[in-house]
Amino acid sequence: MDAGAVYLDYAATSAVRPEPVIDAVADYLRGIGATPGRAGHRRAVEAGRIVFRCRRALAALFNAPGDPGRLTFHLNATHALNVAILGLLRPGDRVVRTAYDHNAVRRPVRALAGRGVHETVLAGQTDGSIALDEAERALLGARLLVIPHATNVLGTALPVAELAARAHAAGALVLVDAAQSAGHLPIDVQAMGIDLLAFTGHKGLLGPQGTGGLWVRDGIDLPPVFMGGTGGDSDAPDMPALFPDRLEAGSQNGPGIAGLLAGVEWLAERGIAAVHAREIELKLRLWDALDLIPGVSLLSPPAEDGVGIVTMNLAGVDAADLARRLDRDFGVLVRAGLHCSPEQHDAIGTGAIGAVRFSVGWATTEVEVDRAAAAVARIASAEPQAPRAGS
Repeated sequence: MDAGAVYLDYAATSAVRPEPVIDAVADYLRGIGATPGRAGHRRAVEAGRIVFRCRRALAALFNAPGDPGRLTFHLNATHALNVAILGLLRPGDRVVRTAYDHNAVRRPVRALAGRGVHETVLAGQTDGSIALDEAERALLGARLLVIPHATNVLGTALPVAELAARAHAAGALVLVDAAQSAGHLPIDVQAMGIDLLAFTGHKGLLGPQGTGGLWVRDGIDLPPVFMGGTGGDSDAPDMPALFPDRLEAGSQNGPGIAGLLAGVEWLAERGIAAVHAREIELKLRLWDALDLIPGVSLLSPPAEDGVGIVTMNLAGVDAADLARRLDRDFGVLVRAGLHCSPEQHDAIGTGAIGAVRFSVGWATTEVEVDRAAAAVARIASAEPQAPRAGS
């Protein structure tokens, strides 16, 4: 990547990664190269050790109790969410989800709606909140509640523990989409009442693309969605009953998991709370600077308990064009559009036009944040027809 560019798209991917992550991937490819669980020789055994260490490190990060094998690896949060949703729900079941959901939740649930699964969607608000009374009513008779821990357009954090308590009181399981929160916000599956946690490796956890996972609480029987080789029980016609093999068909991404392990260890050394505090400091600096620019409409609230996302539009400038000009003229890299979350944009009134999302990460600096805000100000000053937002 251009060394002079300002990367503010961490909500999509941590394209800037700590050196230990890069080294871990390279070292795996140079010194191991074998597939975990696919032989008994020293390289395969060492690959398996790295996978186990990563399971254990992630389980510790999420305070997941018991067997680390309840944490299974998948390509990303999308695959993990599909494994959970498609595995749990059957015709006649009802699932409650939110308007803040990513298409990784919305689309598999919609597909199941055509097969007899009933869907209830909790309304979204412009401030990123959820009406707890509405949720409590909707959960009566539900099989599953699916919620994002942090929203990917507004950057707000949902009250997972409060929603989980209501879900459990109604007899429903709780699946949390931690794609935007893992590595950015502290996660304690026990204290928060989470039954299943889906996460990706390539965002806040600082790992490579093609990594992610699903933690499933002990006692939940989750049938496999993908089936195939597991490296053991090869004579059995069915998938093994025991985790993690039950949900891990096919060869694993050894180099990616090695990089993910390095990312998790890097985060654990610094502390998620410290990383979050730094990112929120930068987020608020950017939010305040953008708020002073004529024509800017800030769509995301400051949300100090959320994640480092600031979403906005500029009067008179199409969102996609603004992102293009920021990149071309100022070297500021952001993401425009609907962010795979159209219902969330509908809730804030941008379903027809989209918006521009800035997202800070572990390597963001004050200089980069100031440069991004100055770039928006320069573009805004070239739009004489743009009034002050809200005037």
